[in-house]
Order: sequence, then C-alpha cells, then structure tokens
Amino acid sequence: MTIATLNHRFDGPADAPVLILGPSLGTELGMWDAQIPELSRHHRILRYDLRGHGTSHPLPGTASVGDLVGDVLTLADSYGIKRFAYAGVSLGGAVGLWMGVHHPERLTALIACCTSARFGEPQAWLDRAATVRSQGMRQLADTVIQRWFTPEYVTREPAAVQRILDMLYACPPGGYAGCCDALAHYDLRAELGRIAVPTLVIGADRDPSTPLEHAHELAAKIPGATLVEVADAAHLANIQQAETVTSAMCAHLAAVGG
Repeated sequence: MTIATLNHRFDGPADAPVLILGPSLGTELGMWDAQIPELSRHHRILRYDLRGHGTSHPLPGTASVGDLVGDVLTLADSYGIKRFAYAGVSLGGAVGLWMGVHHPERLTALIACCTSARFGEPQAWLDRAATVRSQGMRQLADTVIQRWFTPEYVTREPAAVQRILDMLYACPPGGYAGCCDALAHYDLRAELGRIAVPTLVIGADRDPSTPLEHAHELAAKIPGATLVEVADAAHLANIQQAETVTSAMCAHLAAVGG
C-alpha cells in the first residue's frame, strides 16, 4: 500500500481528546469550518485533505478506500495519536466505516454523515473518473452542486455555495479521479456488523447521493448505532444544516466520551 502525505491542520486544545474529520470527495478540509468553533471546545481537531485533493500529495494509479484509511492512520501515527474519534462526510464517512471494520482498536467513536456502505454501481464511478481525466473538473459542476445542496439553499446562500464550488474547481483531476476509482471498488454491506465502535449515523432527507435508505441500512446493520435524520438538507448536510449536524455530533461524542 502506497501512503500519501496529507495536508492537515489542528484546532482546539493540545491536551484534549483527538477528533479526526474526513472530507467529502472533491472538497477540502475547510468544508468543516462551521463545526470547528463548537467541536474544538472539548476536542483536539485534526482535519485533512484526501490524497490528491487540496495540497495533499497526489499518487498515480488506482487507490482503494483501504489506502485512504492507511493515509489517515499514518498521519495519526506521525503525531503519536493512538486512539481518536472520527467523523466523515460521504467518502470521508466511508473511510470511517472501513476503519471501523478493519481497525476498530484505533477508534473511540465514529460519526458517519451522508455516507453509505456502497455508492451505487461501479461503472458510474469509473465513467466519472474517465470524464474528469479527459475533460477536467468543471464538467462536474452543475451535476455536483445539485446533489450537494438543495435548490433553495443555492439561491439563498450563493457565497457559501461558491466557496465549496471553488474547492471542486481547484481539486486536481487526477486526485479526484483516483478517489472515484476507490469508490468504484468499495462495498462494506456484508461487513457492517463487525463495527463495534459507538456509531452515530447522520442522513439528510433531500440527499440524492446517499438517500435516507442508505443511512437506515447503516444504522440497522451497525450494532448499537444511533440514527439522526436531518431535515431540509442535501448531501453536504454539515454545511447546509450546520447547527443541527454539529449538535448531533457533540451529543454523540459527549455520550460516549469520545
């Protein structure tokens, strides 16, 4: 497994329990900005950019979600962080789920937001990867924004939407495509029952990328998992309904001592 060097930053007290935040495909660590003031009151927050995203080191070839997990664990190890809570959105959430199956000893708590045990048919991700490699990131803009935010939010908060869209435009096509390849080969449906970490699943009622049925499946198959449904939000619920998502995250972390 080849490990990437991840761009990252810390927030919060140096002696507090660590919470690692994983971003969605095509975004950067700034997608979590709305959560930082509250989460960093009681946690040492470690945010990162996925390999080939932002200023994280890109790697050639096909990655797996297991490779992305390896990147995060190597980053944690570089700071001597043995155990931590983890929260992720979309692909960042898949990283957390994979970690929960294969490296539960590293986790004190898990939060899986707008994510899934499987993100649709593999060929769709392979086709998207090919499109981005040949035509660049702007080909995805209209389709992606329609999935990330509801139409009402796009109209009401154009500056917030543009900020996230700029992240997508800036994402290196090779890094984005490599993570599409990882999603094409990702399927944890048969292994969710192995997750023994205290888990919160967050789903959004207007998310076309990972509909509420995906959240229900996660909550049903992960032993002891708690489900929170967020109203009036699409795929990036932590941005569109920041207060609701942040409150759910804080409540879960406080309840499990993560």
